[in-house]
Amino acid sequence: PLMAAGTASAATASEWDAVAQCESGGNWAINTGNGYYGGLQFSASTWAAYGGTQYAAQANQATKAQQIQIAEKVLAAQGKGAWPVCGTGLSGAAYTGSTAGSSSSGSAGTSSRTTDTQAASRSAERPAATKTVTTPAGKKVKKGDGEYKVVKGDTLSSIAAKHKVKGGWQALFKLNKGIVQDADFIYPGQQLHLK
Repeated sequence: PLMAAGTASAATASEWDAVAQCESGGNWAINTGNGYYGGLQFSASTWAAYGGTQYAAQANQATKAQQIQIAEKVLAAQGKGAWPVCGTGLSGAAYTGSTAGSSSSGSAGTSSRTTDTQAASRSAERPAATKTVTTPAGKKVKKGDGEYKVVKGDTLSSIAAKHKVKGGWQALFKLNKGIVQDADFIYPGQQLHLK
């Protein structure tokens, strides 16, 4: 049922590119450590609830096409409101029926949102890096364990030295490939892995 509904309200590739540009600067492989992943900033629970784990454990590890396939399912079930700020330009009417998709989204995760359905993205709550991150049961990643939030004036070199990262800035850069695209360009609010 979700596939048919997703096709009925499908957005164009350029519309998804626009959402990704708004959500993540167009970086389909982004993981800033804020609990949202990939170009369309899926939470881990939304990604799993809509079948994303068949492609990758997290959205940032999936291809752009795979992320869009899952986004179509989310759009069909939740409508444009899944991306409250960045999804306003999506075509396709909001889905209001109650199929398996809506029951999945209701039980999908442990979110602290106040909306009726769990939104797929962080656009309504920017900056997300300051929000409490909840991870689904069974995840091995612990928030705050070996992580650092970039502040103004930081460089990979200064962070590596301050936190005694073995291997220096080069090791820190390798640890954060999905977050940092260029070793000379980091920005405040990025959540970096130190281990």
